[in-house]
Amino acid sequence: MSKHEAASVFEWTVTGMDCGSCAGKIKGAVERLPGVSAVEVALMSERLRLQLDESQTRRQTVEKAVSALGFGISPRAGQEQGQSGKTAGCCGHEHHGHDHDDEHEHHHDHAHGGVHSHSHSHSHEDEKPLADGSRRAWHQTGKGRLVILTGALLALAWAAHFVLPPQVGAWVFTVACVIGVAPVARRAFAALAAGMPFTIEMLMTIAAAGALAIGAAEEAALVVFLFAVGEVLEGVAANRARDGIRALARLVPKTALLETDSGTRQVAAESLAPGQMVLVRPGDRIPADGVIRSGISGIDESPVTGESVPVTKGEGADVFAGSINTEAALSVEVTRAAADNTIARIIKLVEEAESARAPTERFIDRFSRYYMPFIVLLAATVAVVPPLGFGGDWNTWIYRALSLLLIGCPCALVISVPASIASSLSAGARRGLLMKGGAVIEAIAQVKTVTFDKTGTLTAGRPQVVDVVPFGGFDVLEVISAAASVEAGSSHPLAKAILTGAQETGASVLPSSGARAMAGRGVEALVAGELLQVISPRHASETGLLPQEAAAQAERLEGEGKTVVCVIRAGHLAGLVALRDEPREDAREAITQLERLGVGALMLTGDNARTAAAIATGLGLTQRAELMPEDKVREVRALAASGGVMMVGDGINDAPALAQASVGVAMGSGTDVALETAHAAVLRDRVTDVPALIRLARKAMGNIHQNITIALGLKAVFLVTSILGITGLWLAIMADTGATVLVTLNALRLLAYDPAKEI
Repeated sequence: MSKHEAASVFEWTVTGMDCGSCAGKIKGAVERLPGVSAVEVALMSERLRLQLDESQTRRQTVEKAVSALGFGISPRAGQEQGQSGKTAGCCGHEHHGHDHDDEHEHHHDHAHGGVHSHSHSHSHEDEKPLADGSRRAWHQTGKGRLVILTGALLALAWAAHFVLPPQVGAWVFTVACVIGVAPVARRAFAALAAGMPFTIEMLMTIAAAGALAIGAAEEAALVVFLFAVGEVLEGVAANRARDGIRALARLVPKTALLETDSGTRQVAAESLAPGQMVLVRPGDRIPADGVIRSGISGIDESPVTGESVPVTKGEGADVFAGSINTEAALSVEVTRAAADNTIARIIKLVEEAESARAPTERFIDRFSRYYMPFIVLLAATVAVVPPLGFGGDWNTWIYRALSLLLIGCPCALVISVPASIASSLSAGARRGLLMKGGAVIEAIAQVKTVTFDKTGTLTAGRPQVVDVVPFGGFDVLEVISAAASVEAGSSHPLAKAILTGAQETGASVLPSSGARAMAGRGVEALVAGELLQVISPRHASETGLLPQEAAAQAERLEGEGKTVVCVIRAGHLAGLVALRDEPREDAREAITQLERLGVGALMLTGDNARTAAAIATGLGLTQRAELMPEDKVREVRALAASGGVMMVGDGINDAPALAQASVGVAMGSGTDVALETAHAAVLRDRVTDVPALIRLARKAMGNIHQNITIALGLKAVFLVTSILGITGLWLAIMADTGATVLVTLNALRLLAYDPAKEI
């Protein structure tokens, strides 16, 4: 068995990560273990994922490495474990009694997760969510308790300083500093053992020890206290940024009313299986994705799509978990298990999006790797060169060097991008705007042209048969029956319209076989042993199947904005079927909004030029018609030469063009394709959500640039002031943790941003 075959994928939830440096330490610690590969640490979704060959390293060893750094870690329940077929959850039962080094069994986790539980397989109790999904108050966590402890010791030391002799007061400050920095030093040396010497914990430990060595015990104790306060603030801010994802998870009710032969009974919503029937009363949230089997009611889908106006739905209509039944009782058949419902897939998409990192984020990560060692080198130079080269006072320059060390942590810089990305992803998800990561957000922000598919995108996707023109001795029923028989089983909007038209006219739909789609031309099938075709007038004309009289009729119908198909039987034209699909009500407004954003709009369609022109003229945009799939790809590639291109389609057709575009956006109310195929998706079937998506991405990038400016600006100012002796240790640590809190709070502003209102 090869190493690749032996490796399985495992996932854990890691609590206590407050900034990008935390994620970096975890990744650095575990990727050095033998048999570990493909390590991904997602800060905002608190997820560790990796490939592990358990013949080289056990799962418990990974957990122990993470716990040693001061983080809580527990298996992520219900995750498939790659080729081994195991789940992440299973490992939680295999190591409750494994040994621990004494030094790691119990300690206060100042920066990253509170007090260790006895078993590393469980999250720290003070980091675990409460029963309602909320988090404990700051003062109930290990970080909070350390703040209270160090604050009390500092107050006691100051009191002793004024009451007792100076020498005794200095010793009390020293004791306060040592007690406060001890857990920090423990984690610093754990990181050092894992090959990571440049951590904020190590810099903090050196700074505190150095300050004590030069007789600055009072300031050393104050710095330790401020560091603890800053860590609490970082934790509060980081948890606030995660609340958007947690809120999505709370949308699905915990229980459901299962319909059985003996009546209804309450069951856990997560236990529902496809095929079961549930009763949804007025005012209840729908517990699972499903189909209405009886009843008619208004459904508030705002939790899923962001659409605030309830939609009336009846028998046969799809409904989503988390939606609210507003009017009457409904009987709903479950179609998806809890782990696969729309809300769960949206949450998964938002979590997975952290892996698709923006180019800006990757640059910041590379920069930070060199930044901290540079600061350490600069601090060493400041401590040594002035005294040795210019006769400066050792204590003065060592003190300034220690201040530089505290400026050296790049936490604020590293978190400046992921915090903004996570907030914008969460804000978008709540409004039905899904983007698959920072790279997609950055690409959307740079879009110069938006290309639209026509059917189902700019139009409502609900065409209707409006004209049937028979030829060659056939009648209307025969023409529509032949067309419907060929189109039976197709999910294309035009096919569905033809089948509906056949039902409404009473035309029979005969069984077919050997159905074959002809890309950009039409479809054919065998019906009662006869080859029938439903093709475009253009293809019919090219193959000599469209008489002049029929061509004139088709041209007239297309001039009225209708889509025409030709029905061919036995190699002859049987008739024309004309369908009309009205533009969406908000399509014209969407084009206007794009113009205000300085973004061009173009319609790409395989429909005939006259129908396309009629639709495009009414919407005020240019168009390219009669395009084969490869033609659309060529058009998108040509547009990309002059800037970013967004392709908007229904997520089913035009896959090559969606892939070729800088950003492919699928429209659809929670469909698999809309959520999984494209780079982004708009769930409300609103064309105006396309410019809203661009506004959100631009706002996110503006926020990122603000955060980088704040982080680098504060660092630069305090680097200079520390070297000049203007600011000391306590201001340096305030600048470091303060910058982290500032950029996180600035990123949180995105959670309240509504791109639909900024027009």
